[in-house]
Amino acid sequence: MPLPFLTADRVFEATDDDAPLPFENRDRWRRPYRPGPWRVGVAAILLLLASYVLFAAVIIALTDSPTEAAVVLGIALLVIVGALRLLRMGVWVSARGVRRVGFLFTRTVSWEQVVAVRTAQQPVRWLGLPRTVQGQALTLVRQGRGPEDLPPLLTTHNADFLARGQAFDRAADAVEAWAAEHARG
Repeated sequence: MPLPFLTADRVFEATDDDAPLPFENRDRWRRPYRPGPWRVGVAAILLLLASYVLFAAVIIALTDSPTEAAVVLGIALLVIVGALRLLRMGVWVSARGVRRVGFLFTRTVSWEQVVAVRTAQQPVRWLGLPRTVQGQALTLVRQGRGPEDLPPLLTTHNADFLARGQAFDRAADAVEAWAAEHARG
């Protein structure tokens, strides 16, 4: 059975009725980079742990009381939600603004409030811990505020870009391009 769209000798032919790609919708929130291996690895380990806890909840439900199984099931659901939230963390952009998604809080700044988005050499936190190292940070400057008032959007030593300098440069360039296109500053 030949599959012409998978072979090297034939080109996939796109038709006019194809749906637009997700990044063509400028109003949707999208992350201009892929999550880093540290973030994905920790989330995978948490999901693996959650699978063991879910299995324990099933065993407890079959052998012991259902209330204890419900408590263990609730713990497993909390671990799953934490892992998914960890994967969602990062910087998201759209035509409406830039959004910094943290583990607990999400902050959105509209492009009308953005004066500049700059890459600067400065001390940055290593994997979000209190220890700082010299690195690069993508900072956001808002109207009436300095760049030191807000935490950096991206750094070379966070969970997405640790030991991936070229990926940081591409992501910083993408966010700066969105800012140049939509910000009024």
